[in-house]
Amino acid sequence: MVGVVLICMVTTAIIWLFFKFAKAEGDFTLLAKGAAKREEVEDKVVWITGASGGIGEVLAKQFANLGAKLIISARREVELERVKAELVGKHAPHGVKILPLDLASGKESLKEAVEKAESFFPDSGVDYMVHNAAHERPKTSILDVTEASFKATFDVNVVGTIILTQQLLPFMLKRGKGHFIVMSSAAGKAPAPGQAVYSASKHAVNGYFHTLRSELCGKGIMVTVVCPGPIDTSKNLQAGSATEQKRSSEERVSASRCAELTIVAATHGLKEAWISYQPVLAVMYLVQYMPTLGYFVMDKIGAKRVEAALQQSNTYGWNLLFGQGKKD
Repeated sequence: MVGVVLICMVTTAIIWLFFKFAKAEGDFTLLAKGAAKREEVEDKVVWITGASGGIGEVLAKQFANLGAKLIISARREVELERVKAELVGKHAPHGVKILPLDLASGKESLKEAVEKAESFFPDSGVDYMVHNAAHERPKTSILDVTEASFKATFDVNVVGTIILTQQLLPFMLKRGKGHFIVMSSAAGKAPAPGQAVYSASKHAVNGYFHTLRSELCGKGIMVTVVCPGPIDTSKNLQAGSATEQKRSSEERVSASRCAELTIVAATHGLKEAWISYQPVLAVMYLVQYMPTLGYFVMDKIGAKRVEAALQQSNTYGWNLLFGQGKKD
């Protein structure tokens, strides 16, 4: 009897918290931390990959505003020049370094990139490495995944990211400090129907970096893994595009808020942070703490989500669970 009462009390508390934080943009621990700590990043060297647009561009702007020294990387140098010109801060834009980078270019190329990055600020080296660049294919059935798509995704999201980390680590270990901020995904915590390969790559990244931290935390190396759900980066989409129209029907956290919460997580030393609205955030909690129920929910919506993606419909809404969904 006592056990039943306890279960009811816990369930009630969970439901209450769920509705209380239904409009929350992140996990409870993250939102409890308040603002970012400027003193943790001011005058520090922050290297950001994938900085030519989307979340990476916004991260660059927010780090610059906090007084960080920046190295920005991506494949498109012209876009990096644009981002640099728009940065405002204690060391921006004139002190910002541009380092073109292709994560799929192989070990020797990435080794040269690390050596160049370290040479930009020889007195300090790289303090924060923000792994933001990623390769994401359009949502598709797991049966339609091609070998080329699989290889392209893993070359950037996993292999290139790990090689870059391995090349940078000796410099950080020599200094006795360094912080990796890893932009993973909710797809790295829960099943992502329609994104099997992308989800697999993010699960791999999560496993690698959590293990890295466990091995090297005693040597001054910190890791913050950030798992965003759907994020609004529509600024970089063509107006009127099918993708933009689909996103307009989905409730997404803004790229600006995602970047802000990412910096909050890093400067407060969080090991992992989740950024999303409901229902994605609720699914992450279920899969993490009640996996049997969480996987039951994902099994129920899996086929519907793939179909919704093919129809350019909402792939993150409650309608996947409680209805058949309708085409926008």
